[in-house]
Amino acid sequence: MNESLVLTDDIAAVSKIPQFKANGVACDVRGKSDGRLDLCVVHSERPCAGAGVFTLNDVQAAPVVLTRQLLSTGNAMHGIVCNSGNANACTGDQGLRDAEKMSFETSSKAKAPQGSFLVCSTGRIGEPMPIGRIVSGIDNCVHTLSHLPDAAERASQSILTSDTRPKGCLVSWESEGHSLSLGGFAKGAGMIEPNMATMLAFLFTDVKMKQGLLQEVLSASVRKSFNRISIDGDMSTNDTVLLLANGASEQEISEKTPKALEDFHDAVDRACLDLAEKIVSDGERITKVVRLEIEGAPDDASAEKVARSVGNSLLVKTSWYGSDPNWGRLVHAAGYARVGVQMDSIDLFYEDAPALLKGVPQVENRERWKEVVSAERFTIRINLNLGIGCCTMLSTDLTEGYVDFNKSE
Repeated sequence: MNESLVLTDDIAAVSKIPQFKANGVACDVRGKSDGRLDLCVVHSERPCAGAGVFTLNDVQAAPVVLTRQLLSTGNAMHGIVCNSGNANACTGDQGLRDAEKMSFETSSKAKAPQGSFLVCSTGRIGEPMPIGRIVSGIDNCVHTLSHLPDAAERASQSILTSDTRPKGCLVSWESEGHSLSLGGFAKGAGMIEPNMATMLAFLFTDVKMKQGLLQEVLSASVRKSFNRISIDGDMSTNDTVLLLANGASEQEISEKTPKALEDFHDAVDRACLDLAEKIVSDGERITKVVRLEIEGAPDDASAEKVARSVGNSLLVKTSWYGSDPNWGRLVHAAGYARVGVQMDSIDLFYEDAPALLKGVPQVENRERWKEVVSAERFTIRINLNLGIGCCTMLSTDLTEGYVDFNKSE
């Protein structure tokens, strides 16, 4: 591990990455004339390698379709344009034309090659895009791009929907005589399920790397972070994680520089895990964040099945909300993962307090279990004692507040 690597909480992180500019503006996407920031642009004058990971939902929003297409060309990218308030999902051919218009207008205003701006949208599904207002917003945003932190903060605020706060981080480290940086911002608070979420995450770095390798690094990090969070078990149509590398540091990282590549992997992992944790912690009306550690599964895939079964169980989530250390619900959820769980092999711990040892309840620890699950954050560890497979996942409780918040838009 590179001991020089430092992770900091920073919603203006993109302003710290050399030769990236950003801004966020209000263009009234929601039609409420409330001055809410709802569109951002991030621009690198230097060409970037780009990588992306997207929703696994069969129903995919127009900007997801377009951004996949743009990345598949292998061409250099110059930035991202994103709006909140309208998902541009389930909007047919017009939706795709609107997404293309967003990329075209941003490229033109930024004097960049056509097709070099990736597009994202988040918000209400099935509503036509107010493309006229969005185009005006793009013009305003591009002409006010800045390297200053306040502009980067506006960008991070402009993508929020039901979030209560912006989310960002910065990772910096030394590698082979170069000072390197990676940072970005994200949104997400509801429709969060393993295999992405109703979330967007944008990462930027000054390293120099070929697209194929950049994609490998990002995909690996997403599997261990954004794909292992759960708030409500729903999967969105717009989920996207993007990483742009503009090479401003002149530090080229490849398989021929294994130590530098390892350090970069670590940096991307740190950033993705940090942003994923911030998304879970801002879950819609949650009161608890729970770390699930599954050990001793037949293999890692089996451990992940158990983690997903437990972390998405409504009975489990509601018991956490009630501060009820109901290990029976945990065990029954682990069992329907169908990986060969044997009751008389299970060890289960609430933090350091055993609830089950080889399937036998440790009832003398009941008060400690209650104390653990009454906290805002705690860890539950389940050892199946069937092998060496393991998986860690972040989940939350489920509250009446969530129902009230989501019973209508």
